[in-house]
Amino acid sequence: MARNHGKDEVLALRAELAAARDFAEQAQLQAYEAEARAARVAAINADLLARNAHLELMNEKLRRDKYGASSERSRRILEQLEMTFEELEADAAEAEIVGQQAALKTSKVAAFERKRQARRDFPADVPREQIVIAAPEQCPCCGSDNLSHLPPTITETLEKVPARHKVIQTVREKVACRHCEKISQPPAPFHVTPRGMFGPHFLASLVFQKYGLHQPLNSQRDRLESEGIPLSLSTLADQIGAVSAATKPLFLLMEAHVLAAERLHGDDTTVPLLAKYKTDIARMWDYVRDDRPFGGPAPPAVVFYYSRNRKGEHPRAHLANYTGILQVDRYAGFNDMFKEGWADKPMTRANCWAHGRRQFFELVDVARQLKRKRDARPIASPLALEALQRIDRIFEIEREINGKTAAERLAVRRERAAPIVSELEGWMREQRNILSRHDPVAKAINYLLNDWQGFTNFLSDGRICLTNNAAEREVRGIARGRKAWLFVGSDRGGERAAMMYSFIGTCRLNDVDPLLWLTDVLARIADLSQSRLHELLPWTWKALREAETIEMAA
Repeated sequence: MARNHGKDEVLALRAELAAARDFAEQAQLQAYEAEARAARVAAINADLLARNAHLELMNEKLRRDKYGASSERSRRILEQLEMTFEELEADAAEAEIVGQQAALKTSKVAAFERKRQARRDFPADVPREQIVIAAPEQCPCCGSDNLSHLPPTITETLEKVPARHKVIQTVREKVACRHCEKISQPPAPFHVTPRGMFGPHFLASLVFQKYGLHQPLNSQRDRLESEGIPLSLSTLADQIGAVSAATKPLFLLMEAHVLAAERLHGDDTTVPLLAKYKTDIARMWDYVRDDRPFGGPAPPAVVFYYSRNRKGEHPRAHLANYTGILQVDRYAGFNDMFKEGWADKPMTRANCWAHGRRQFFELVDVARQLKRKRDARPIASPLALEALQRIDRIFEIEREINGKTAAERLAVRRERAAPIVSELEGWMREQRNILSRHDPVAKAINYLLNDWQGFTNFLSDGRICLTNNAAEREVRGIARGRKAWLFVGSDRGGERAAMMYSFIGTCRLNDVDPLLWLTDVLARIADLSQSRLHELLPWTWKALREAETIEMAA
């Protein structure tokens, strides 16, 4: 009886386990269905926004044609509408691909497919190059070699080569078996964007010119048309959205690499965001991992994030689990991350001495004062000049130890820089007690003394840099491009730009040509398994190419 009772318990446990597994599988399927439905709704909404933007653009063009408005303001409005449509069209293409990926996980929700204009043939005068994929010599179905050739399937893909365009015709031969009447044909090659209209170099050039050279798509469209390649703005924007969806896994790998750093540089810059009747001031945040100043072996990289405003919640979300060293300016939004209760331990703050030095330099720079206040008499403050000279002595020491190990840097700082810093602190406190609180020199002194611990942490850790210039250098490209692209058209457009700036910035940090790298990534990313995706990261990609070059030379 006891033995039978034990068997009954085992059977009951097995039944419960099977029921639990069924429940988990059902829950997983329901989650996939919910994800697919949400992605479908998002794709439909994005498509509607793109359609509305297209209608507004067409209405404005018709209004111009009818009433003959040719003023500078009218042309500017038309350009703004084109940029808005560009961003929303890219949003819709990206949302469609995300919806298709979600729909593949379930059979109960159909993916949303956008209605597009009929594909136009490429101009006949564009040179053609045929790549023939040979048909099988034997029937895959029955093994017979009694085959008859049928008309092949030809797919035309626009590719870009230096100084000229060409259309690559991929001819897939098709055969029919006389024995079993089975038709066979090689599979179509993979294209990173839907319908395979454009090759990897064309797509890489499109992306790099938009984000790396700050040329909006409407400008690129006009240039292509002048070269004899008429393409619509919606077609080009579609490709941007598709490339963003295809390269997102690489961004996630790059993000993980950056946030695993012992020390990060952080900064932000303004980005105009198109809003109703005006532009809002959004933000682009960058976080740089660069261990080279203290001899670290990890490759440098940068990730950008976009936010609609400059609230402190954004950097806190970006660095939610980070507890290392953060080199930043004195922006108050970072303050909570340096307090107890942040993750398992607070971050270490390292303030930027270049910002503190700049406060004094502006009081000495007579030429700058003349530009700002032409009617005022410029004054070079002797106190500011003395502070500047004291700070410059610290920078001279830092230039000597740049690239040495953290231990070597720390030893030199304690021996040579610490006494200078101590003298500077005493001098500044003495001068602040004498000066009026409204005096510009007193304000510059307060900038340093109000967070003196953050400025002097470099004396206790050789990994800390004296400045935050690594982060400021990366946002400089965005500042240069603002006059060209005027604004981002949507929040998703800002997020997409942040991802592309991350790729381009990381390539440049590793001395990699962004255009060459992106071309190779778009050509290979679909053929690589998830476990080998890290081979496409710029620093690994560069090392593999160098190894291949050495091997070929040998």
